[in-house]
Amino acid sequence: MANWKLKELRDERRRTFLKMATVAAAAVGVERTKLLNFLADEGGHGLAEAAGATYGRSLLVPCPNGVYAWMQELWPQADMAVKAVGGFNVPSGQIPNGPSGNLGGISSYLYTSQYGYTPGDGYRGTYAPGKGNATPSVNGLKMWLGGDRPFFYSPHAPWFDHQTGTPKYPVTAYMSGKDETHTEFPVSSLTLSGTATLQAALSSLGAASSSAIVPVLGIDPVKYGRAPGAPDIATVPSSAGMIDLFNSAASQFTLSSKVDGELFETYYKALAGLRKSASRSSWAPQMQVTKNAARIIGLNFASQLMPTNQDIVDMGIQEMIDQVGINSNYMTSGQKNGIEEFGRVLIVVAKAFALGLSKTAIVALSPGSTGETTFTDPHVTFDNQMRMSQGRMTTKHLGKVLDGFYNYLSQQVDPESPTEKLDQNTVFVAYGDTPHTPLVGSTWPDATPDSCNWMYVMDPKANIRNGWFGQCYPLKVNNRNGFGFNPVTGMDDPTKTAEQSTAFGSAAAVFAAARGDKNKAAEYGQSPNTIPGLINSK
Repeated sequence: MANWKLKELRDERRRTFLKMATVAAAAVGVERTKLLNFLADEGGHGLAEAAGATYGRSLLVPCPNGVYAWMQELWPQADMAVKAVGGFNVPSGQIPNGPSGNLGGISSYLYTSQYGYTPGDGYRGTYAPGKGNATPSVNGLKMWLGGDRPFFYSPHAPWFDHQTGTPKYPVTAYMSGKDETHTEFPVSSLTLSGTATLQAALSSLGAASSSAIVPVLGIDPVKYGRAPGAPDIATVPSSAGMIDLFNSAASQFTLSSKVDGELFETYYKALAGLRKSASRSSWAPQMQVTKNAARIIGLNFASQLMPTNQDIVDMGIQEMIDQVGINSNYMTSGQKNGIEEFGRVLIVVAKAFALGLSKTAIVALSPGSTGETTFTDPHVTFDNQMRMSQGRMTTKHLGKVLDGFYNYLSQQVDPESPTEKLDQNTVFVAYGDTPHTPLVGSTWPDATPDSCNWMYVMDPKANIRNGWFGQCYPLKVNNRNGFGFNPVTGMDDPTKTAEQSTAFGSAAAVFAAARGDKNKAAEYGQSPNTIPGLINSK
């Protein structure tokens, strides 16, 4: 029989209780489905339904101070990479600010014969020509004919079956923003409207009706912005700090109201009884907390959030550590440390998502000082064969970490949509200060053609069209090397700069996180009706 105290909860008190219930269930290891069933029994189906949320999660990866260059090695400029793999060379003078003499390749794509990459199986990546476009014949390339627009997946691109040459989750790139070389807070790709930035809009979507105790979390440094309904962001310096954050937030929340605290104490004890292993000795310390009054409850999520040895293996981190131990030239210490910390943070984020503790994470790609030139600002990558090999290993393990994050999510039930897995409702967005030029490998210059920049978005539910929107060519078109796109048709538009296309790509990312809900996406000032060439309308 339903408890009248819970049935009568309304508005803020109902939201408060749902957050408390989520915290309690996570603290004692009660599965989300059991929690929902419990809430339905105690407070009626309306309360259980309110414990879910309509809109999806987002993982945002800012890449400051030059580290964004590594994303380009996972998903290089499509046409540039095809020509590079085909051995196309560019005479001097045809690339802006390029070196003199006959260049060793058309681009800074590491996986080409010009840069000494000779894989045993000959595989150098998969090209998606896009609908209606010709399919080139290039040795070493596989073709995927299911894409909407041209795109290129490197041999270490995540979320991709490289044996069959087909993506599990297709990726989209939008020419967006401008070159912000050596900026700690890249923001030019985040413009959405006069009332919202992309980061804050995605955070607002995630927080809508959510019972997450920390709706949006970030790894310092973060420049957040604003949007209607955006919650405050909680930031920490590291993965270890993230665990402390959840412990602190949960404890403070349960102490915030005497009346709500008493209600929480009652139901914390009830939820603890739902756990089958409540009587096991390993859970005795967790169960002991139920004997205390709500005013002194302190919750500890370390056992649920801490990366395990298996997590480290699954993310490819242990392989990286072992290989560096065998061969110190496998990667530099800067490369290894940057990837390892990024991976550890993503493990904690994945577990927080699975427990329903958070909805949006803003996690920078482990930035360091701009003086670190092998990882953070990798100018030396093309200096010699050893550096190029280390660059490919860095790309490989970055791909493995991103793969591992979504593989983990694919094994977890979405805490707010129990009929789905968590990976299906988590949108990925990456952006940075500069991707480094895609036209030159030598010294890998920061400056991009026409100061162009771009943003990557991955939507597992395919509410947005995949492929590359806009372009960067070695030869000028309409007096530009880098340019944007037409949001109505999705076609390249040499009359637009990348920066002039920013709001369109940001609107598509919001549409993805809104799960294709045009009305909800439009609340942030840029209607999806203005971008029909970028989205798949239902």
